[in-house]
Amino acid sequence: MPAASLNAAYQQPTQRFDVRPFAAAVGAEIVGLDLSRPLNDADFARVHRAHLDYNVVVFRDQHITPQQQIDFSRRFGVLQIHVLKQFLLANHPEIFIISNILENGQPIGLGDAGKFWHSDLSYKELPSLGSMLLAQELPEEGGDTLFASQQLAYETLPAELRQAIDGKRAAHSYTARYADEVFQGIRRPTLTAAQLAEVKAVVHPVVRTHPETGRKGLFVNENFTTHILDIPEDESRQILGELYAHSAKPEFIYRHQWQPNDMVFWDNRALIHLATGCPSHLRRHMHRTTIQGDVPF
Repeated sequence: MPAASLNAAYQQPTQRFDVRPFAAAVGAEIVGLDLSRPLNDADFARVHRAHLDYNVVVFRDQHITPQQQIDFSRRFGVLQIHVLKQFLLANHPEIFIISNILENGQPIGLGDAGKFWHSDLSYKELPSLGSMLLAQELPEEGGDTLFASQQLAYETLPAELRQAIDGKRAAHSYTARYADEVFQGIRRPTLTAAQLAEVKAVVHPVVRTHPETGRKGLFVNENFTTHILDIPEDESRQILGELYAHSAKPEFIYRHQWQPNDMVFWDNRALIHLATGCPSHLRRHMHRTTIQGDVPF
C-alpha cells in the first residue's frame, strides 16, 4: 500500500472496544474491535499496550481476509516466512496453515504444530516477536491452546536454579524433535537440503530481557532447545528438565478455548505455548502470521 494511503488509513475514526483481562496469569480479550478496518494510531497504541501488559490478546469475532490479517500483523514488524513452504497459503506466503485436514490424501497444513511447549521460531537468529493465529475451522471438541508466562516462571525460580543459569546460553534447533510423532498418525514431511540450510542451530541466552518492557524471562523450551553451553551434558539435561517442569506450572498458564472467528496474538518473547490436540477425525484449520523480533539479550 502506498505511503499516502497508509497514512490515510491510520487516521480512521476511533473504534469503541474493551480490553478485558482474564482471571489467569496472562491474557485479555479485546471485544468490539473490527480488524477488517485499519486502526488509527490511538487504537493501535491501545492494542500494542494490551499485548505488552497481558502477553496474550484475543480478538473476538473477526471476519477478515488473509490480506487484512497480513496488513494488521505488519503494523508490528516484518513478517517471517515459515520453512515448510508447502504449507503456506497460496498467493499469501506470509500465512502459514496449521491444519489436520487432508485433501486428495495430502495434508493442507501442519497437522501437529505445537504439541511440545515452545516459543515460535526460537531456533532463528531473530526469533519471533509474536504470532497471530486466526480460527478458520474449529473442532467440536479439543483444540485448546495453553500459554505459560516465562517471566513469572523466572521470577519464581528457586535461588539455586536461578544462580545455575545466570549468564548461561543455550542452543536451539528446529530439528531437535522434528521427527517425533506427537499426534497419533501424523508425521512431518521430510526436510530438503535447502530447508535444512534455513534452520541451522542458533544460540540464545537462557534468560532474555524483553526489549520493550525490560522484564526478564526464561527463554528455553522443550521443543527446540537442545543443550546449555559450556557445562557437562548431564548437568545441562538436569537443569533443562528442572526449568521445563517449573516453566509450565498451572499458576503461570492461561488456557484458551477457541471460539469461532477468534484471532489470538501472543508474545513469544514472554511466553511458551502448547497445542492440546483434538480427535483426529475432527477438522481444525488455522491461519498464522509470525512477526520477526530482535536478537535476544
